[in-house]
Amino acid sequence: MEINQLKQVKVNAKTLKIHCKVTDRFQYSIEDADGQVLHEQDDGYVPDFMPGQHYGDYVILDIDLDTGVVKNWRTPSAEQIEQAIKNADD
Repeated sequence: MEINQLKQVKVNAKTLKIHCKVTDRFQYSIEDADGQVLHEQDDGYVPDFMPGQHYGDYVILDIDLDTGVVKNWRTPSAEQIEQAIKNADD
C-alpha cells in the first residue's frame, strides 16, 4: 500500500549560487599589498573581469559551502584590471 509520508534524508549541500542585480551601482576597490587603494568605483557597472555572463549588471558567484572559495572565479590578467580602471575613469 502506498501512503504519502515525508521522510528526511541527509544530502550533501555543496554550492551557494548567488545572482544579484546591482542596477549599475556596483562598488569595488583595488588595493595594493599595503592596503592602499589604487582604484575605487562608487557607482557603476560590474567590471568585465568578474565571473559569469553578467552584462555589467549582475554579480554571479558560485561559492563552495565547505571552503568558502568562489568556484567560478578566474584570476584576472593585469590587462583586464588596467582596462577596468581605464573604463571607470572615462
